[in-house]
Amino acid sequence: MLGKTANGLFWMYRNLERAEHTARLIETGQRLALTRLSDPDAEWRPVLQSASVLQAYLANNETVTREAVIDWLLRSRDNPGSVLRCIEQARMNARLVRTALTGDVWEAVNATYMQAREALARKVSERDLPKVLRALRQQAALVRGMTQGTMMRNEIYEFARLGTYVERADNTARILDVKYYVLLPSTLAVGSSIDNVQWESILRSLSAKGGFRMHYGSNPAPREITHFLMLDKRMPRSLAFCTDKIRENLTYLNKGNREPSECLRLVCQIEQQYLSHDVDRIFEFGLHEMIVELLAAFATLARQIETEYRFHE
Repeated sequence: MLGKTANGLFWMYRNLERAEHTARLIETGQRLALTRLSDPDAEWRPVLQSASVLQAYLANNETVTREAVIDWLLRSRDNPGSVLRCIEQARMNARLVRTALTGDVWEAVNATYMQAREALARKVSERDLPKVLRALRQQAALVRGMTQGTMMRNEIYEFARLGTYVERADNTARILDVKYYVLLPSTLAVGSSIDNVQWESILRSLSAKGGFRMHYGSNPAPREITHFLMLDKRMPRSLAFCTDKIRENLTYLNKGNREPSECLRLVCQIEQQYLSHDVDRIFEFGLHEMIVELLAAFATLARQIETEYRFHE
């Protein structure tokens, strides 16, 4: 029984985090498109590529345009990773584990579903898009707040947190990769005003601009931003922060065992291999290359969690 409950909780919170991430990814595309005056639609292919939905999109659409990409990411029934589909799936997961949730959490999830269904019942206009994206982020934050404020600190809570942080780590890496795909076709832009605007857009998309400015000042530099989003454990969307929380969750679940679980071994390996070096080492290795390896490592970890805790039995 715990396996099915753990599975439902893990995927409920993964789906909610993925829905919020997709909304943030759309915001990233919007801001980056403003930096390219010649062809604003050119920024949307990298967004699709970083979300790993480019091929599925092209199978259903002839051209890559701003309007079509945003609709695909927000509400398309043909896209299982669209915001609407993720929120619907999260609500379905919540219904399956209803007795494991507090009333406040269930009501927050249900309200998120009702608002998303109403807001995304039709194509979102350019004028309404910022308001809709902001509302989606706020609803996701409401579910997290109710979870944090009302759930017992037990195995159920740990699986909920695992789903959040596994998905968030993957998402932060993908948003960083948007920057790679947008910038690298023209390396002459490195260090330019356009380069700086793009890096600042990444910070804004991860709600990290304020925290970054408090620590580093108002002039973003690529190495400082990369350090902040990958290695700084104070930043709640950084890869290091998420990985640290995953390790804490798995350590709790491993209590009573003499040896660390395979999941725990894998997350410690991620920390040691990728997140214990300084930022210069990351750039020497290659930011994109490291992100690709990290995405594969987090995917392996997620599969191991499902296997080890018998999600499908």
